[in-house]
Amino acid sequence: MPASRRCHPLFNIAITALAAPLATHAQTTAGLGAGAGAAFPTKPVRMLVGFAPGGGTDTAARAIGARLGERLGQTVVIDNRPGAAGNIATELTVNAVPDGHTILLGSIASFSINPSLYKRLAFDPLKDLAPLTRVADSTNILVTHPSAAVKTVKELIAAAKAKPLNGGSSGIGGAGHLAIELFNLQTGVKIVHVPYKGGGPAMIDLLAGNIHLIFATAASAVQHVKAGKINALGVTTIKRWSFMPEIPTVAEAGVPGFEANNWYGFMMPLQTPKPILSRLNKEISTILLLPEVKDYLFRQGMDVAPGPAEDFAKYMQSETVKWEKVIKAAGLYKSN
Repeated sequence: MPASRRCHPLFNIAITALAAPLATHAQTTAGLGAGAGAAFPTKPVRMLVGFAPGGGTDTAARAIGARLGERLGQTVVIDNRPGAAGNIATELTVNAVPDGHTILLGSIASFSINPSLYKRLAFDPLKDLAPLTRVADSTNILVTHPSAAVKTVKELIAAAKAKPLNGGSSGIGGAGHLAIELFNLQTGVKIVHVPYKGGGPAMIDLLAGNIHLIFATAASAVQHVKAGKINALGVTTIKRWSFMPEIPTVAEAGVPGFEANNWYGFMMPLQTPKPILSRLNKEISTILLLPEVKDYLFRQGMDVAPGPAEDFAKYMQSETVKWEKVIKAAGLYKSN
């Protein structure tokens, strides 16, 4: 570089102006390092939930939030940001300051379905977020209307091969819909999907006999199963649901390897300091194992499943690969 340019006053001013924000960034980054864990939290913690109040994700968030606030000595604010199957809340978390004061409670849709379901996402949950812990597994129940004249999974497969059957769900790409598509792939049948604007309307039509089956949430199905209005053929989890252990799993009832968990878990901004991640993992895991919390979530159809962040990361990866295959095979894509 010419000496005249190096010494020019305007050049020196420019260098100083550039150096200032770089120094500030370095100080900010240092402040989010190991020392940040000791001071955390210094303000209220925001727990983002990508779904509306009243759903399973929100139910789990509220069971955990108040107790987490007590243990941290700061208020935990539940911030519902519904829309785009959890994508709005996920993107907010990706772009949040990684100081530990933003936590995302998402679902299988947020972390392992949407990356394949949506053609264009501004983020990759597995690469742009830090895993914290899995929270709970929420089983769905394969239920049929009596008019379908089937009471076992094997009878359902035989009936579906003999004549067209239809199955409802809360919407395209939801856990119930993908359970139907997975069932189709693993059994060779073609149950026609009928999307609704929620699980409630789908259940109403099932009770009316307008559709043959639903992979329904446990909370929406149990009362009708007990009343004998619909038949429960199997649960979608790998293990039987201990609340109604008489219902077999779909896997043991005729579709080996079938599993369609509707699970929930916590993630945080990618650069969140490890001491903060470790502390929050410990605090949330302790809360989930409290008898009153465990029992409350159990009665909502959820089995708590806390564990190391590394285990959650591996589980999400396996679920993403699994559902990507199902989504591609079924030709399910959404524009953003």
